[in-house]
Amino acid sequence: MKKHFLLFLFITATLQVFAQTYRLSGKITDGDNRPVAFTAVYIRNSTYGTTANEEGEYEFKLSPGTYNVVYRNVGHLERVEKVTITNHNEELNMHLVREEFTLDADISKEDSAAVNRANAIMQNVIAKRAYYLNEVNGYSCVAYVKGVQRLVGAPKNLMNKSVSQVIQVDTGRRGMFYQSESLSKYDFQNPDRVKEVMIASKTAGQSAAFSYNKASDLQLNFYKNKLDITGLSNRSFLSPLADNAMSFYDYKLVGTSIKSGHKIDKIQIIPKREHAAAYRGYLYIVEGDWRIYSVDFYIVKKVNINFVDTLQITQQYIPVKDNIWLPIASRFDFQGNVLGFKFDGYYLSLYNNYQVNPDFKKGHFNGEVLRIDTQANTKGNRYWANERPMPLTEFEARDYRYKDSLAKIRSTEPYQDSLERARNGISWLSNTIFGYQYYKRNTRESFYLNPLHELVFYNTVEGVGISLRGTYLKGLDDGRYFTISPALRYGFANNTFNMNVGATYNYNPAKQGVWMARAGTDVLDLNYVSTRSLFFNTLSTLLSERNYIKLYRTKYGLVGWQQEVANGVLLNGQLSYAERQQMYNTSFNHIKNNPDRQYTANNPLAEPDYIESQLFPTNQALTLRASVTFTFRQQYITRPEGKFYEPSIFPKLRVNYRKGINKVFGSDVNYDFASVDVFDDRMRIGLLGHSAFKVTAGTFLNRKSLYYVDYNHFLGNQGTVFNPTIGNFHFLDFYNYSTDRSFVEAHYEHNFGGSLLNRIPLIRKLKLEELIGVNYLTQANRKNYSGVGDNPLIQRGRGNYSEFFVGVQRFIFRVDYGFSFEGSHKLMQGFRIFYGLR
Repeated sequence: MKKHFLLFLFITATLQVFAQTYRLSGKITDGDNRPVAFTAVYIRNSTYGTTANEEGEYEFKLSPGTYNVVYRNVGHLERVEKVTITNHNEELNMHLVREEFTLDADISKEDSAAVNRANAIMQNVIAKRAYYLNEVNGYSCVAYVKGVQRLVGAPKNLMNKSVSQVIQVDTGRRGMFYQSESLSKYDFQNPDRVKEVMIASKTAGQSAAFSYNKASDLQLNFYKNKLDITGLSNRSFLSPLADNAMSFYDYKLVGTSIKSGHKIDKIQIIPKREHAAAYRGYLYIVEGDWRIYSVDFYIVKKVNINFVDTLQITQQYIPVKDNIWLPIASRFDFQGNVLGFKFDGYYLSLYNNYQVNPDFKKGHFNGEVLRIDTQANTKGNRYWANERPMPLTEFEARDYRYKDSLAKIRSTEPYQDSLERARNGISWLSNTIFGYQYYKRNTRESFYLNPLHELVFYNTVEGVGISLRGTYLKGLDDGRYFTISPALRYGFANNTFNMNVGATYNYNPAKQGVWMARAGTDVLDLNYVSTRSLFFNTLSTLLSERNYIKLYRTKYGLVGWQQEVANGVLLNGQLSYAERQQMYNTSFNHIKNNPDRQYTANNPLAEPDYIESQLFPTNQALTLRASVTFTFRQQYITRPEGKFYEPSIFPKLRVNYRKGINKVFGSDVNYDFASVDVFDDRMRIGLLGHSAFKVTAGTFLNRKSLYYVDYNHFLGNQGTVFNPTIGNFHFLDFYNYSTDRSFVEAHYEHNFGGSLLNRIPLIRKLKLEELIGVNYLTQANRKNYSGVGDNPLIQRGRGNYSEFFVGVQRFIFRVDYGFSFEGSHKLMQGFRIFYGLR
């Protein structure tokens, strides 16, 4: 607490500069008396400044003295005004003149000279790229981040009264979706170490909420070859300063100008390919130094971006120390149209009080990229009026007043009670698909009932059955909670009732510390890692006589534990005791009889496959499972409501061990199994999208006594609907490849992010992403097929299974077409789909 209090004092002192300060404010307009929005205003030879708001209004605090105040905006002549602050506030309005960039007499905008000169400039800039990228080892600053999202137009028939009230829509169907701001201390160490501490946060109408603003998300460094913008695209965007940029961009010199003694070149940036993942716009270069002066880029929807139609990126750099230039302001402006709802907005970050190359203590960059102080959202209106570096517009101030007053009403007990009643109401459609949840806010309790479509099921072992599952959750202090999960299941054909109950206790959320236990009876899939849902298995069984899943009954008890013992090192352990009993088909119903097909036995290895036979005798098993997962250079965000992990730039490594313990409590098993997983579900490949892969190698070190349930099983799939998570097969039989020998499996897929289909005029409007991939499995002592046709040759040895597929996806919807082979023999081919449910 003391540490955060001192940090709060540091930021407050930084923003106020000195103890006794007075306000310098005014409005910035152009020659037509129109506001010049987002003009940078800063004190020359310092790193203290601000930015005007959208109405051109600015203000910041200065102690008594004389200052050279710089007013700077892309496209306007820079002005420097000498201002003396005495013992009262000062108002200084400013007019900026549109800047004319001129060309030398021997260069015409219409001939190739402007292009040749631009290419010569950019060759110098690209040559200095790596130098400026690594010029600064690190820095600290104070970051102010503001986000605004607005509705600027909407279909009249969709704007009902309740929607209009929530976003304060005017008669023109315009209103504010979202408004937030935050103050943070931001530390950076080259090349990519970040630590941000958010000390103040405000979101319109959400007094209990914490802003999701993150200064690092707005820190695009165009000295890097490639840049990623989270959520905007699966592809990286090539910087116009990249080493190979001249193969992707054309450049044209628009003109030059003199600013603060520096000659500034204005270069137009033009992608060579219209639909490439590239920027458009203007780059301003300090001639001679060949460094960035300012940036005015934009990205358009034709390059296949998500959520918005246009994104504009502006940056302004200033000298902060010894001819070192860093951004004083960055801004993302966006606009879009979704189903007739037109929106726009911006995210802006201001940087003050740079400290270049500070001496960070060892361990300062410990993986925590953002920490939000628990008191960050308690700062009141007076605090923000004093510390906010950019004044609110009248529209923004009105939005705060309206939504904050509305939030007070919504925080009252009567309103919360009515909201809770509405939330806990019955919705048959929603409850059928997603389940039902009953919530009590005062006691932090909830009860969840599984979706209604899972209530009644059918399979050939139990016949028609009922499955009722629910979860009770109790929230505790410090993010801790416990759950109790009962489950009831009854099959009418075999007249078997099963009941079990589980419990979890999340005792240390910050370190993923969990205890869990479960005991009772249940019907489980023989393949414990891959199964079909009750709903989809019911459909495939009754409609097409395909009883894919094979079941057994167990009476069991287990306890488990997991915790992160160090950042990026997660331990997991489980001890279970079970009696396993084979089950057999007892029901053969169907909706439509297919004379060419019949139900297969519940023994997946039966020969012929429709005659029941014994797979294993009833047995007891005491089993120990343990794993350790390494996330290298794990990064995370600490929010008051918990710890949230960021994707790692390195693959993860997991080591697994499973032991069947013999002669304890009558246990019949005696085996040792070990495996290693290396995986990465999002590996950036640059302009061509991203890849995902998983490689697993495993073996039984000892297999003196084990049963089919104890084999290593794989994530197979035998239906049209599949699981797209990396590590799953498209066509692999659930059971026939399960093994008690050594194996290696590998999975790889690549998402091109639309870079191929985006070249086709009509298809590009769908914003589809193309995928290709392969899945592979090799096992010891398995039949291997070679040759082609209906009579392939069979060889005993290491069997190889492979799949190749191509596909397209959009958000959660995905369609693949693939082929599967055993050896060189083709097994099958077909479509696989995913739409959020399995």
